[in-house]
Amino acid sequence: MASAEQQLTELFQQLSATDQATLLDFAAFLASRTPAPRAVVMTEPELVPEPEIIERPAQESVVGALKRLSKSYPMLDKTVMLGATSELVATTIMRGSDPVAVIDELEVIFKGHYEQLKSGNKG
Repeated sequence: MASAEQQLTELFQQLSATDQATLLDFAAFLASRTPAPRAVVMTEPELVPEPEIIERPAQESVVGALKRLSKSYPMLDKTVMLGATSELVATTIMRGSDPVAVIDELEVIFKGHYEQLKSGNKG
């Protein structure tokens, strides 16, 4: 087994069952992302589809919010947002940040990237 895999296994075994589930959810989210940036260049604003906003449930995990927002904004390249979103998820997992505040910030990030995509295609 590679060194990184051993380290991950050891860390995983030290976590509580709840934290193990969160780590697995986050790993599943990372594995589900499209790794390559989109090569399609849209030239007209009407080609950028409107987001299909999925209502935020009363109780939601940060990883669940990432999945919901990814479905709400399928036109966004998630690899471009990886830095900001992964930092927030890591902060939540490592430091126990308030999930509601983190989810609020994730929603701002997704909406901001959508607005950039739309405005970047106005000419």
